[in-house]
Amino acid sequence: MDILWTLLIGAVAGWLGSVIFQGSGLGLIGNIIIGILGSFVGGWLLGKLHISFGSGTIGTILQGALGAVVILFVLNLIFRRRV
Repeated sequence: MDILWTLLIGAVAGWLGSVIFQGSGLGLIGNIIIGILGSFVGGWLLGKLHISFGSGTIGTILQGALGAVVILFVLNLIFRRRV
């Protein structure tokens, strides 16, 4: 059940990150991957800044969305197109 929950939160965080970044989206699988990776990046970044969004589901989604925006920004810089 935990893996299903992780995929669901990753999908929501990836979708939210792509909406915030104003990209075209990467589809369901792309959003899940970006959301899960974004959770790690967001957690690392917020840890360095000593900021916490909380430990609940909403905090986890926001952390993942922040990380997803960072990842999408870097991908946009590398590929010079809207991801």
